Amino acid sequence: MREDTGVNGDAQRIEQLGWMIFLKVFSDKEDELELVEDNYISPLPTEYHWNSWASNSEGDTGEKLLKFVDDELFPALRNIDVSGNRRALILREVFVGNHNYMKSGICLRKVLNKLNELNFNVAEDRHLFGDIYEGMLKELQSAGKSGEFYTPRAVTQFMSDMIDVQLGEKLLDPACGTGGFLTCAIEHLKKQVKTPADRETLQDSIIGWEYKPLPYLLATTNLILHDIEVPNLTFDDTLSKPYNEYREKDRVDAILANPPFGGVVANGNEGNFPQNFRTKESADLFLVLMIHLLKNGGRASIVLPDGSLTGEGVKQRIREKWLTDCNLHTIIRLPNSVFAPYATVATNLLFFTKGEPTKEIWYYEHKLPEGQKSYSKTKTIQVNEFDPIKEWWNNREESRGG
Repeated sequence: MREDTGVNGDAQRIEQLGWMIFLKVFSDKEDELELVEDNYISPLPTEYHWNSWASNSEGDTGEKLLKFVDDELFPALRNIDVSGNRRALILREVFVGNHNYMKSGICLRKVLNKLNELNFNVAEDRHLFGDIYEGMLKELQSAGKSGEFYTPRAVTQFMSDMIDVQLGEKLLDPACGTGGFLTCAIEHLKKQVKTPADRETLQDSIIGWEYKPLPYLLATTNLILHDIEVPNLTFDDTLSKPYNEYREKDRVDAILANPPFGGVVANGNEGNFPQNFRTKESADLFLVLMIHLLKNGGRASIVLPDGSLTGEGVKQRIREKWLTDCNLHTIIRLPNSVFAPYATVATNLLFFTKGEPTKEIWYYEHKLPEGQKSYSKTKTIQVNEFDPIKEWWNNREESRGG
């Protein structure tokens, strides 16, 4: 892909790989469903199925291939009939938001041929590629602005472990990025699956919302790679729906999220919120919404910067609602460099349960490993660094200094 003049930088290369991997995974899944389900009708027209145009290594290349992708494939899938078909809707939303930037049909053919070496209907291939895909997503963290969509795996894993979602519960990430929290929750739930009915329950348990096209595409593929046949992901601006339109049926048992912080809300979306919580800062509005979306007794773990925990005016009013409606029982303070290079502000992991007020908050300061001055691209935060916090979690003791 680096030989193609139309693609600039690693973030854009991942985006280009993204739509191809998605369509290959989707097409392979269609083949499987047609085999195992009587009367299954694929929403993907035959001529746009991967096998029809991409799978033959000696197939179209050069200008002919490029013309097909730009003038036929993308327009057709952007305008696909979605009436009553969730799989068709996923197809449309992925292709509406993404583009083919490759300018060389010869380079494009080389990429397609490489992807043809994978069979996503073989569990071993799928899971092995899942690990490679996770590595690709991690690369986004240092690839310009797209870094904001990726939360380090060690952080998502720890937060998921502590929330401990159970089969039958609904878990939401309202700013799901590339799907890191959702895939951790899926793997956590898989350990509880014993029957086909359990598997169905798991399919319906994981919900994500994302409003930027690239992460939506990457998250959709990520969930399919983790055995979710029809990901329940919505391509929409979470803050665009009026607060009071969410009803009891929309509420969830658990929330895991790293909402966008430092962002300014567009399109006057702050007007969708009650007067006393209106602010232009996205992290604050997400916090208000997440409190609202939790069922009574529901629990959440979220990432927030220091700024959301201090400050006057609307921040103080939001904090008051939070501490009155929820028991904010634990704050884990992370070193500044966990989200480097795209953010170097001090961040915290916050754990709370809705339905009872906060009485006491435990703080735990997560320190850098001994001898390490900061986290970096090569020295990222590791899952085992959270082991001492897990040990402390159920047997809390206060310490001084240190």
